[in-house]
Amino acid sequence: MTSTVTTTANTLSATSATVVTGKRTAATRALLACAALSAPLFAVVSLSQAFTRAGFDLTRNPLSQLSDGSLGWIQVTDFVLTGVLAILGAAGLRRALAGRTGGVWVPRLVRIAGIGYVAAGIFHMDPGNGFPAGTPLGEPHTMSWHSDLHMLSGTVAFAATIAACFVLGRFYAREGRRGLAIASRIAGVIFILGDGWAMVGGAAGSLTLCIGALTGMLWVSYVAARLRTE
Repeated sequence: MTSTVTTTANTLSATSATVVTGKRTAATRALLACAALSAPLFAVVSLSQAFTRAGFDLTRNPLSQLSDGSLGWIQVTDFVLTGVLAILGAAGLRRALAGRTGGVWVPRLVRIAGIGYVAAGIFHMDPGNGFPAGTPLGEPHTMSWHSDLHMLSGTVAFAATIAACFVLGRFYAREGRRGLAIASRIAGVIFILGDGWAMVGGAAGSLTLCIGALTGMLWVSYVAARLRTE
């Protein structure tokens, strides 16, 4: 009788542990899906507006200026949702990379980037360079306080994303995946070059910034998607 009870208890315990583990795995996959969706969401919503809103020109207007005008709420929402998904995704990355190279810093950096994107949505950029339609060409002579905070938020988010790309490069190098390690570093370099060219006032700087930012963001989302299926 005692043996039967003990066997039954062990069976129930094992079943319970399996259920809990399954739930934990499902939760991790759901969180990683958030990270995987964050950058594609931002890219699709931003670029669809960039090509359809009157007065917007990617060669002179950064995507951030889409937060201005009567339809600015779309880009504000885009920034905030992208950030929230990245913050949730960081928790999934922490679980997926636990005990591995980059297991501490990749989630931290993605979380910091997510917070930066949320803040960039709350504090919008000033109009300029002909957008919204009717705005004079050229940069504003002075910047508002919310534009200053937007620039600061973007700088933090960009720096964190760039750093995450290089930490992921180290992660893949330690895992023996040379191709993915190189791709991670290339994504970080493209982001640096695109942002750097824009910062020094290079021709079509807003376009190079767009390319660099989307490359880095999409790479982090791609890695999250890969980890979700491993």
